[in-house]
Amino acid sequence: MSLEVNMSNENKRPNPKYTLEFKQDAAKLVLKNGYTLQRAADHLGVSLSAISRWVKAEKGPEEKTIKNQSVLNLRAHDELIHLRKENEQLRMEREILKNGLLGQPSPI
Repeated sequence: MSLEVNMSNENKRPNPKYTLEFKQDAAKLVLKNGYTLQRAADHLGVSLSAISRWVKAEKGPEEKTIKNQSVLNLRAHDELIHLRKENEQLRMEREILKNGLLGQPSPI
């Protein structure tokens, strides 16, 4: 008797995207309302690992580091992602302008 494991993409659930506000509210259920992690996860229909990460992030940095990176709360993490995207966009725009000006005759 052999067991076959189907590892196709058909069986994988897509990772849902939750808003920052949802994550913060979920963490508050545990931190301020006294819910257990399991109870909050069951109540909201999210995984236990997800709500655990959100609670840990919402507690803020506790002088702990993960691979030399400070632990960020959810708001700071969201802002960091936004700023990185904005920075990349500005770099691309600068390169376009710089390359466009190279072909222009210099002013007298």
